[in-house]
Amino acid sequence: MTALPTRLSNDEVMSRLAAGKFVEGPQHASEDYVEALKRTLIVSADTELISAPSYLGAAPSAPDTSSYMSVLSIIQDEVGHAHIAYRMLRDLGVDTDELVYGRQPHEYKHPYAFDVPLESWSEMIVANAFYDRAGFVLLSDVFTHTTYAPWKRALVKVDREETFHLRHGERWIAKLSKDPDAKRKIQDAVDWMFILTLEWFGLPDELKRHTGQNTFKLKGQTNDELRQTWMSATVPFCESHDIEVPAHLDSETGTYVIDCAFPMAFDAEAKEWDHAGGQISWDQVMERWRNRGPANQRFVRQLQRGHAQLVGAGS
Repeated sequence: MTALPTRLSNDEVMSRLAAGKFVEGPQHASEDYVEALKRTLIVSADTELISAPSYLGAAPSAPDTSSYMSVLSIIQDEVGHAHIAYRMLRDLGVDTDELVYGRQPHEYKHPYAFDVPLESWSEMIVANAFYDRAGFVLLSDVFTHTTYAPWKRALVKVDREETFHLRHGERWIAKLSKDPDAKRKIQDAVDWMFILTLEWFGLPDELKRHTGQNTFKLKGQTNDELRQTWMSATVPFCESHDIEVPAHLDSETGTYVIDCAFPMAFDAEAKEWDHAGGQISWDQVMERWRNRGPANQRFVRQLQRGHAQLVGAGS
């Protein structure tokens, strides 16, 4: 598909937004607005979609049938959320078949955390509590502040379902943390997943390269503000269940302080952070992100397999 024509300049879009008007489609936007919106929607859609094979891999570790079905329900929701974002991208002139089935695995734009496989029930529920909380924080910010009306309407449903996902994880953590052995497994998962989720929100504000999301009010908070919002819910929750996390609230500033080197080198195969090595540069982190994680190819190929078989059968 070719990009749909846009009719407004950036100044006209900014005047429209200043007047409190929403953007209903490309006809009310500038080319820069549409490109910023596409970048945002692709990350959101890819993240929702890749969570399906990630969670599916951990589902068999569920302790009972009811829990297994809960994970399948969460997966169904996530695929639905991905469909919403891809559908809006199609309305913006994007070839979504090519986007989903034509890209190479390393070209997907989801957070690196989803490239590290979940291999136990403890990791599954921490993913719900941490990753789905991160998704909720990001999308709640979009819902509250976005100027793109179709997305704002769609997120009413998405927000409610993401709340169920993160509560699923938190309820299980609260339940299992009462048992010493189960709590130790949860702590092991938290030890590597907490810092990965801090990375979820992207580069620190002073290094952020694309500013269109905030300029055009596609979202409200900056990356660092979103990180703070996530910690403001996650750190107290973990503390309430005596689960250790490398962050604390600074009572004088009212902000959360990260108590370890950040960013830091990560061994994805061993699921271990190099605390002894100390802080590294964000360029080094971005290199790891570009190289993707150990499950990247497997997860994306799972998503593309049916389409590839169908195309192969028709050739």
